[in-house]
Amino acid sequence: MSPPNRPDGRDEAAEMAATFDRLWPLLRSLTGEGVRRTHDILGETMDLRRIEVPSGSEVFDWTVPKEWLVREAYVVTPDGRRILDVADNNLHLLNYSTGFRGTLDRAALDEHLYSKPELPDAIPYITSYYKERWGFCLSESQRRALPEGDYRVVIDAEHIEGSMTLSEALLPGRDQREVLIASYSCHPSLANNELCGPIILAHLYRRIAAWPERRLSYRFVLNPETIGAIAYLSLRGEHLLRKLVAGYVITFAGVEAPLRYKKSRRGDSLADVAAIRTLSEGPDPLGHVEDFSPSGSDERQYCSPGFDLPIGVISRSPCIYPEYHSSFDNRDFISFPAMVRTVDAYEAVCKALDEGRYEGVDGLEAPRVLGEGPRYRAILAHGEPQLGKRGLYPTLGRTTELEERLMALFWVINLADGRHGLADMARRSGHDAALLRDVAEDLTAAGILERLAD
Repeated sequence: MSPPNRPDGRDEAAEMAATFDRLWPLLRSLTGEGVRRTHDILGETMDLRRIEVPSGSEVFDWTVPKEWLVREAYVVTPDGRRILDVADNNLHLLNYSTGFRGTLDRAALDEHLYSKPELPDAIPYITSYYKERWGFCLSESQRRALPEGDYRVVIDAEHIEGSMTLSEALLPGRDQREVLIASYSCHPSLANNELCGPIILAHLYRRIAAWPERRLSYRFVLNPETIGAIAYLSLRGEHLLRKLVAGYVITFAGVEAPLRYKKSRRGDSLADVAAIRTLSEGPDPLGHVEDFSPSGSDERQYCSPGFDLPIGVISRSPCIYPEYHSSFDNRDFISFPAMVRTVDAYEAVCKALDEGRYEGVDGLEAPRVLGEGPRYRAILAHGEPQLGKRGLYPTLGRTTELEERLMALFWVINLADGRHGLADMARRSGHDAALLRDVAEDLTAAGILERLAD
């Protein structure tokens, strides 16, 4: 059922659809004009302040990459047809691909093609941010149908000295304490796993800006996922540690499904209490509550052990679903009325926070040692460390599910605050303690963790 128009007469679902249609064709990535144009369009709804972080900047353990510039990219078949054209679908080009021109036979071309056999008719979304390679993405069905012969490849792309674009907006209240609302703007032509988040964020900004008064201040942030959040924390992290009372990352929030809530790392912060209690009593049913895990989106950066901010996620789908990172995550997959109801849910939680409805009821515990076994402390504790440059993470972003060892690695990094013993890590993560110990020793050898005396 479509939600009614707002009291001011706005048809928010229609407005969201119009914004979506303007944003969908833009080629986004970690950097580039597609990101800036995306922020420009969203800036028509919210008063965004641009932050450009120069290429080569050190942001905690990460280095901002060069800016990606794409002019055109396509393949010409032996019979002269142009295929895999980035102008037809942004997903066709391996994201962050290097430039290339040449003629290759079918076998040589195949080494640079990426498809998803489990979704034979979908184009996958594949990235290679931190290792130079070129390539194209296509459906498995299309890949199998390619004939033998010579193919002409054109990728007019380069990496230049530029910057990475972040944006923020602040709605001040009587109190300088803040609520953070964040989303990300780096995925090209993906609907639930991106565009719903920034659009919902912009409409939530407009709702809160229209309140007659605000007790708390509300900070809205847009950045490329992972490295963008880490860069933002390098700029604003100390401020957030002083001022933040609660916050949420908007992602996976655009489908027709019951609301979901993912807790902050603390699990009992004001953000968690306000979201769970408010949504449980609201008209849009809260269908699922899950404990924090270091998978998902930028909540794992805000909840890294060096910050441990009270940041949760209000969403409508899990972070992995069959259509994830593929061309099936498109306009038909999402619901604009559902997105309006997601704005309703976020606004209700923000009103509860602004009214101080649950202040003093969060059960944040005093620091103490948890569980038996060896304990570790993160040397690189602010945001996740860059694992790829240490050979601990794949350089090709193509998997839809983290392998068990990789997920165990993320758990150990997140819980390496000197308090959690291996037994508690195993309890929280569900991984075998022997695997966690093995991963912890690898991370210690890589200089990411230090083992504390038993």
